[in-house]
Amino acid sequence: MFENQPKGLYALALANTGERFGYYTMLAVFALFLRANFGLEPGAAGAIYSSFLALVYFLPLVGGILADKFGYGKMVTIGIIIMFLGYLLLAVPLGGVDNGSTTLPMIAMICALVLISFGTGLFKGNLQVMVGNLYDDPQYADRRDSAFSIFYMAINIGAMFAPTAAVKIMQWAQESLGYSVNDSYHFAFMVACASLILSIVIYYACRPWFKHVENTEKQKAGQSKMVDTLTPEQTKKRMVALILVFAVVIFFWMAFHQNGLTLTYFANEFVNPVSTGIQSMAFDIINLLMIVFIVYGLFALFQSKSTSGKTIAGLVIIAACAVLGWKYTRISPEGIHLSAPIFQHFNPFYVVALTPVSMAIFGALAKKGKEPSAPRKIAYGMLVAALAYVVMAVWCIGLNSPDAQRAAIEAGQDPTYANANALIVTYLILTFGELLLSPMGISFVSKVAPPKYKGMMMGGWFVATALGNFLVSVGGYLWGGLPLWAVWSVFVALCLISAIFMFAMMKKLEDATK
Repeated sequence: MFENQPKGLYALALANTGERFGYYTMLAVFALFLRANFGLEPGAAGAIYSSFLALVYFLPLVGGILADKFGYGKMVTIGIIIMFLGYLLLAVPLGGVDNGSTTLPMIAMICALVLISFGTGLFKGNLQVMVGNLYDDPQYADRRDSAFSIFYMAINIGAMFAPTAAVKIMQWAQESLGYSVNDSYHFAFMVACASLILSIVIYYACRPWFKHVENTEKQKAGQSKMVDTLTPEQTKKRMVALILVFAVVIFFWMAFHQNGLTLTYFANEFVNPVSTGIQSMAFDIINLLMIVFIVYGLFALFQSKSTSGKTIAGLVIIAACAVLGWKYTRISPEGIHLSAPIFQHFNPFYVVALTPVSMAIFGALAKKGKEPSAPRKIAYGMLVAALAYVVMAVWCIGLNSPDAQRAAIEAGQDPTYANANALIVTYLILTFGELLLSPMGISFVSKVAPPKYKGMMMGGWFVATALGNFLVSVGGYLWGGLPLWAVWSVFVALCLISAIFMFAMMKKLEDATK
């Protein structure tokens, strides 16, 4: 899995891990912050949340076009600086509904979101283009898909710890420093500032490993016009294939990024707020980390070619199991109180834990000549996403609608609660879909994009993600009088239709990679 990869991959992945940790720390609490600090209704908060996500994923198109002209490395550096200024502005508490002043805080927040999204636009896509450029070297070319799986896993290492960081620092601000709930949100945003400092330090400390891929083909050639080896017909075929893929993934991201909106609303309003027994262990990041150590230890145990390697792997597994055993004896009989943002650590945890499993499966299929193409994996990912929302729809039969839940609480009646397992299982299934779609989609763009349009087409992938994120707001507007099973069924239908379209276009998509 990790063998024979260029060192530049790990440097770029770690730089991205730092940035993503800050981003997801902020995102874990952002929708709840909008409602608490500004008193917004679910639909209005959802509109702001989805518009921000749309900008974050639309602006890489602009960043890619700029990078195609000025260089990828330069845009990455400028992007980090701009993001830092945005998070810094967001971290300053300027008031809210608590003190009756929302105009200035709202203006400051919007300015911060614009800075964060523009900085991300310069940073995110161009960093991934640089990763792809490492694999233009023939000695690494056959490892492109596995490289993007590793890179995607690194993103999720940062995201896995983010919800816990957000919850813990907010608790510390409230309990130790005496800040109000609303003001404590700003401490979570401060974490993002610190993470960006770490990211830029990693980037420049390891820069010699990847400096050769910072420039565009035009800059490297020193020509006024780069030479393109593709015919116009080949270029057109590739562009059409990419646009078709972009059209499909819009609806995946619309469904997937409900994790920060309606799935968080669900966690906040419908999940039993107390978790007991062994289930409560799932909400401790240390326990999840031990599971990751066990998974990777098992792979190392069976794949290591040396006795010392197998011994170290065995000791890691034993130590991780011992920690889990000790933590089990420490379970409180009263259970633990659940905070809605903490559920967002399950998706990145699953990504980190399952990436070597998925790579092993596809590696075995590749040896037999049966590995699905990247477009086919994307289509399967849409089907799996549909299944995730089928699970949510079935689990929610019999529960109140959000409006009825609110009315019951206000009337002093018993609300209807779901077990936390509803979200734990749904995030697991969604993650399988994500692993089939996201890293493979990025790899597909990196491989198929015509050389002179690499930055722009990677930006196109993010534009599709942006449109999907903008449509996330649909979930916020559905959140009210509709039965919950009907809300989730909307996403089931959209994912199924997208998968059917993808399979219908499969020959055209697979021909473009030849």
